[in-house]
Amino acid sequence: MAQLICIGLDLAWSTRNPSGLATLRVQLGDPGRQNLTGHLVDSRILQTDEEILGYIQAQAGEDPCLVAVDAPLRVPNLSGQRRAEAELNRVFRAYAAGAHPANRRLLEKNGQVRGEALVQALASYGFREQANIERGKLTRQVTEVFPHSALVSLFGLSRTLKYKARPRRTWPERQQAWQLYQHHLRSLAAADPALQDHEELLQVKVGSLKGRRLKNYEDQVDALMCAYIALYGFRWGSERCRSFGNLQEGHIFTPLPPRTSEAD
Repeated sequence: MAQLICIGLDLAWSTRNPSGLATLRVQLGDPGRQNLTGHLVDSRILQTDEEILGYIQAQAGEDPCLVAVDAPLRVPNLSGQRRAEAELNRVFRAYAAGAHPANRRLLEKNGQVRGEALVQALASYGFREQANIERGKLTRQVTEVFPHSALVSLFGLSRTLKYKARPRRTWPERQQAWQLYQHHLRSLAAADPALQDHEELLQVKVGSLKGRRLKNYEDQVDALMCAYIALYGFRWGSERCRSFGNLQEGHIFTPLPPRTSEAD
C-alpha cells in the first residue's frame, strides 16, 4: 500500500539554536484517500543543517513527502516584511496570530538565509519548493507554514495560544496555554484528517521543564503541528487552506478560519 510522509520542521533561524522535527506516516487507500490518518513515528531535536537534511532523507526514503517548515524559505527583500506576512496579518491580526517580519537584514548569515539553503539542498533529493499543498497530490515538496495561524483556524480560537516566553508573560499563563495546546492536539485523534500515536509526546508535564528542556519540547510540539498542517493541506487543499504571498516573493501556507473569504 502506498504511503505519504509528512515531516514538520520548526527551523531555528540560526544554527546556534536547535530545531524540532516530527514525522507522520500516512497509509493511502482508495478511493479519494478519505479518512486519512497520520501516525507520529518520530520527533526529535537536531542542530546542524547536515543533521536536518540527513533526517529528512532517512524519513522520506523514496516515498512522496511533504516537508512543512516554520521558517522563511524565500526572502528576496532586504528590509521590511514580505508580501506574505502583510497578507497573512490582514486575516490573522484580529486573532493576535500575525507573523513577524522576515527580511534579509534579520535572517541572512554569511550571504545566505537558512531556509533558502535548506530548499536548495533538498532539491538534490527530488524536493521542490511549492507555495501550495494541493489536495491529494502525491509529490515531494517543501513549503513554508505557520503554526500560530493554524492553531487559530483548526481549533476555532479567538486568540492564539500564549505558550511561548515573552516579556511580561507569566509562567502560570504559559502553563495554562500549554495545557490547552496539548488538549487541542489530543483532539486531532478524532479530526479529519486524524492524528494518532502522539499521546506519549503530549503526556509530558510542561511544569516540570525549564530552560533548554522546555524550549526543546516546544520545538518538537511545534514541529508536530507543522507536520499536521502538511497532512491537512493534503486532505483539503484550497477548500480550507490558503497560501499568502507567492513563490517568487515568499509564501506562507496555512489553514483558514471558517468563513474567511478570498478577498480578506
